[in-house]
Amino acid sequence: MKSNKARVTRALNAGTVLATSDNSGAKIVQIISVKGHKTKKGRLQAGGVGDLVTIAVKKGEPGLKKQIFPAVIVRQKKSYRRPDGTRVKFEDNAVVVCKDEKGNPKGTMIKGAVAKEACDRWPAVAKLANIII
Repeated sequence: MKSNKARVTRALNAGTVLATSDNSGAKIVQIISVKGHKTKKGRLQAGGVGDLVTIAVKKGEPGLKKQIFPAVIVRQKKSYRRPDGTRVKFEDNAVVVCKDEKGNPKGTMIKGAVAKEACDRWPAVAKLANIII
């Protein structure tokens, strides 16, 4: 896991409900916590593109509902700045559900675009990505 080179705005708070972009069986998930993120007392944890989060499955296959998994954020609506000065934002917020804390995806394909920052940090996610932006 490499560090993030871009200054990603942390836009997705704990409690955010978002979609998955893989074929793991989960459809709608909720962020429970963000790994490696420390905050001031009373402030919600927040994550951005490329961060590892803990999620709870809200809608999906019956065997996956109410279960907790790690996931990697691959898209966010809020724009963030890259080192070359460009700003990037996506149509929706999305995650890829993982099997373990090392970022190995649970599904076998990823639908839609994946941010370059997430691919640099998580090589296993990059292998499955069709479009990298």
